[in-house]
Amino acid sequence: MSESGNSGVNKLRRILLTLAIGAACAPCAALAQGQASKPRRIGYLDTASASTSSNRLDRLRAGLRDLGQVEGRDIVIDAHWAESAYERLPGLTASLLAQKPDLIVAAGPAAILTMRKATSTVPIVFAASGDPLVFGFVRSLSRPGGNVTGVSSVGADLSGKYLEFLREAIPSLSTVAVLMNPGHPGHPDYLRSIQAATPASVRVLPLRAADAGQIEAAFDAVRQARAQAVIVLGDGLFFSQARRIAELAIQQRLPTLFSSREPVQVGGLMSYGPNLAEQFYRAASYVDKILRGAHPADLPVEQPTTFELVINLQTAKTIGLTLRQALLLRADVLL
Repeated sequence: MSESGNSGVNKLRRILLTLAIGAACAPCAALAQGQASKPRRIGYLDTASASTSSNRLDRLRAGLRDLGQVEGRDIVIDAHWAESAYERLPGLTASLLAQKPDLIVAAGPAAILTMRKATSTVPIVFAASGDPLVFGFVRSLSRPGGNVTGVSSVGADLSGKYLEFLREAIPSLSTVAVLMNPGHPGHPDYLRSIQAATPASVRVLPLRAADAGQIEAAFDAVRQARAQAVIVLGDGLFFSQARRIAELAIQQRLPTLFSSREPVQVGGLMSYGPNLAEQFYRAASYVDKILRGAHPADLPVEQPTTFELVINLQTAKTIGLTLRQALLLRADVLL
């Protein structure tokens, strides 16, 4: 065969070899492409109910969208709600982990604590956490050290402010009730903080409620003790029952003070604390970073830098309370 003939045969062989390699690699490339486009699974566990706290998940979704994480294409969110029943948390946690999520977002100290006990490997991003150091969620704020990080809502060190605002609203305050949930891991610390900030002239009356029926009983105790105001500690149950709590307080013409603005929007008198819904928007940045390869241990916990005082003027009018101008001027939001 001539030299030109050999050259043509060799060229044909190279073409056929290239086609064969391409055909062999095509399924692998298609598989890799399928794996790359598979949405990442995010579990969401909230101590409260979907009917009262859906804005938290909405803000998380908004934050993820703004970071380019498209639901259905890049991520899938599997949301579970404890409906304020702490005894449901272990089962919901097991159900979420059985789905083999890439990451968990946990809302509320009890949910965070339950999830943290259940896994030391799946990354956990928290919000509405209380104080993550007090609860032991992280080793330090700057270096969390484990599989847990997120946005802190600070916690017990804000509780002393409640007395300050109530005494400004009610100068003659002598007895204040504190509504707490015995199932909440942080409420004993919150109560101690309030008691430490309370002058000897003011009596602190702890009242415990673990379900809606016990809330009704607690307000009977408030009436019998002739308390002049009620501090409602942050809690999934109290959050979901905020409207009923506000109604019971209004019936007794009692000022109430909550830890977040949502209960004030449905009839509570005042609230002081960070904007919880916006914490979930901020938590989206942690989710995004972890899905892109960051490790929770290396992501510092974010602390809120602003706290809002919200006052419902209509509720003040309804219970016959005239608020001082100095207190109104301190308010960030007047409803």
